[in-house]
Amino acid sequence: MADAGKLSGWLLRFARRVLYVWVRTAVFPARLEELALDPAKPVCYVLQDRHLSSLLVLGEETRRAALPRAEAPIIAGRERLPRSFFFLNRDRRRHAGKGASSHSPLLIRLIAHALDDAQFDVQLVPVVILWGRSPDKQESILKALFSETWRRPGPWRQLLAILLHGRNVLVRFNAPISLRGFLAEGLDQEAALRKLSRVLRVHFRRQRQMAIGPDLSHRHTQVNAVLAGERVRAAMADEAALHGIPLAEAQSRARGFALEIASDYSYGVVRALELFLTWLWTRLYDGIELHNFATVTHIAPGHEIVYVPCHRSHIDYLLLSYIIHRQGLTPPHIAAGANLNLPIVGSLLRRGGAFFLRRSLKGEALYAAVFHEYLHLMLARGFSIEYFIEGGRSRSGRMLTPKAGILGMTVLSFIRQHARPLVFVPVYVGYEKIIEGKAYLGELAGQPKQRESLLGLLRSVRELKRVFGKVHVNFGQPLALADFLDARRADWRTQAVDEQAAWARSITRSAAAELARRINDAAVLNPVNLIALALLATPRHTADEHGLLRLLEHYRGLVSAAPYAPTTISCPLNGAQIVDYAERLALVERLSDPFGPLIRVREGQAPLLAYFRNNVLHLFALPAVIACLLSHNRRLDTQRVIQAVAGICTLMRAELFLRWTDDELPAASEAIVGVLLARGLLRRSQVSGRLAAADPISQESAELRLLGETIRPLLERHFLTLALLERHGPGKLSRQALEDQCHLLARRLSLLDQFNAADFPEKATFSAFITNLVEAEFLREDEGGMLHFDERLLTPLAHSELVLSADARQAIRRMAGADVTGG
Repeated sequence: MADAGKLSGWLLRFARRVLYVWVRTAVFPARLEELALDPAKPVCYVLQDRHLSSLLVLGEETRRAALPRAEAPIIAGRERLPRSFFFLNRDRRRHAGKGASSHSPLLIRLIAHALDDAQFDVQLVPVVILWGRSPDKQESILKALFSETWRRPGPWRQLLAILLHGRNVLVRFNAPISLRGFLAEGLDQEAALRKLSRVLRVHFRRQRQMAIGPDLSHRHTQVNAVLAGERVRAAMADEAALHGIPLAEAQSRARGFALEIASDYSYGVVRALELFLTWLWTRLYDGIELHNFATVTHIAPGHEIVYVPCHRSHIDYLLLSYIIHRQGLTPPHIAAGANLNLPIVGSLLRRGGAFFLRRSLKGEALYAAVFHEYLHLMLARGFSIEYFIEGGRSRSGRMLTPKAGILGMTVLSFIRQHARPLVFVPVYVGYEKIIEGKAYLGELAGQPKQRESLLGLLRSVRELKRVFGKVHVNFGQPLALADFLDARRADWRTQAVDEQAAWARSITRSAAAELARRINDAAVLNPVNLIALALLATPRHTADEHGLLRLLEHYRGLVSAAPYAPTTISCPLNGAQIVDYAERLALVERLSDPFGPLIRVREGQAPLLAYFRNNVLHLFALPAVIACLLSHNRRLDTQRVIQAVAGICTLMRAELFLRWTDDELPAASEAIVGVLLARGLLRRSQVSGRLAAADPISQESAELRLLGETIRPLLERHFLTLALLERHGPGKLSRQALEDQCHLLARRLSLLDQFNAADFPEKATFSAFITNLVEAEFLREDEGGMLHFDERLLTPLAHSELVLSADARQAIRRMAGADVTGG
């Protein structure tokens, strides 16, 4: 045994020498005499976690500082204890099933000796060893990933930490704790063990927090709090009763759900992501244009913030967290779809603050209860949250119909506990190109949605070589939830928290629609949006340069003279600069012609440009409808225009989340008419006061017609849907049958009659429109699922005929009157 001890000591000395070929340390305090150790009393060092590397560092630093050696024995009366150190945290897996105590055997023996011998004392010296120190100081992605965190590292992670941070190791010897002084309170052995362990843990926690910041790991600090929630405990009991399983098994399932959901926030990963994304944005984009962030900094103190951005790309959540972090605020915890919980990627996202949500909670009452409680816990504790109310990414570029799920949970959580004010911050994210563009077009053409996978993500790396222009991020007008609730249900503070209550569901739907409108209000008009609006309106997606520049100035003039909303951002470039910009992004090309240069959309780019046109379609919906009315009707008095606009916008408002109420539409229409008159696109008769388009052979007349083309595909979809309803009559079609017929007829029209908008036959668009009609109570489903409607729905149908050409109306009527068979 003695030979074995000598061999072990020789191995430790050899390992120390090998380690210190690489390791460099900074030792605190600089003068170890400040510890004021009593040379007459033995010293025992306390390390937090069991790692051979920590023990080797402790051994070498005590040798260099001429301190009592860590490997030296402690003489306790007649007993010789083999070493002068112990690890506070023991590996539970290593000692499981052996009946071993959770406390160090050495500590147990030291306390026992001190209780038996009133003269015996030991100086306990906690030693903190940090590899890499604070992650926010790291300038390397790998070093940031493997810097010190609150997560206890495994052997492989510790090895990487040594390799990456061996030159930057912090060693802090702390003031000794007298074991005798600690026992003076008259504690027995078990109580002394518990209290001393608790004191040491608090000490290590404070030292670590001082070096790397507070522990934000939900996985370690909040899962138990979730499981202790009253709703979760009731759900576990119900689960056990329903499935006839022991309560312990139901509790185990609930814990599994909590771990599946919960984020595992890590400073090191956030810093690594910041470094990676800084590199990515410079590689991918020409810059990030940020607008109105002062709105957030103004409300951040004292408020719980829920960010609700539009969802156009997987880049959205990375981009928003990056911006918020760079602006000096804590990045939000992000609700991510469970489909993103991929190997490696899911772990990184989780440590960057993502928590995961299944697409559907139906049939999983226990899972739903756990998720509700987790979300409530984060909101109640003041963590900022981010989620997408659209549910999924928009494949068409328009704002999708909001989903009530997580938004409804947020509303109910606030009603349950509202000591801290909660504010929703709408965020508009506008791209000039998107990485998923080709995939979106395939899905619009009927291809199955691509499932997220690690392989798919790696393939997308090839896109990094392409130019994607700029990204525009605008923070819209915040929505204070308490004020919103007060305006709709004054007694909400005294109401029971019931997710099935009709009033709660109604308020959630209203809040969702209001947030969607505020996101649209914050739209940023970029050069790609404008070139898409202008060129896609032309028959062959080609225009002479002079005419294109004039049309672009009309769009810019409308936004400038009659802005859509106070938070809308216009494009600062003039027409010529916009064309040059689009040409540089390879979206358009310039053709030589004897009568002057032509600008044409490049081959294959038109469907992608439709996406960016749709981003801002709502900004020009009202001017385009007025342009359609006056282009297809020789003369109309102002009142007739306003009436027709009101009828058409009844349906458009729900789909495009237009900001005007019925009372506000007349004034908004008058303002648009005024701009069109000022720009020469309309004329007003001095005698009758009627409005008319410019002379049919004039350039202004052609420009007015092109302006109206902006909204024509959407109006044609509306007309097609209403024509099918009118043909079949009330109670004859189910929602599914109507969606199918709309999709099939739209696809046929696209092939036969050059209804060539890429998203015209998109089934999801028809589905959203029909859903909006149901929610606005234009359509009603009976018990058998059949749709009913009244004359209110046929009024917009009559107005639609005023804005469509005779050819378009006839084609739609012809198709709607034909027999439709699926296939």
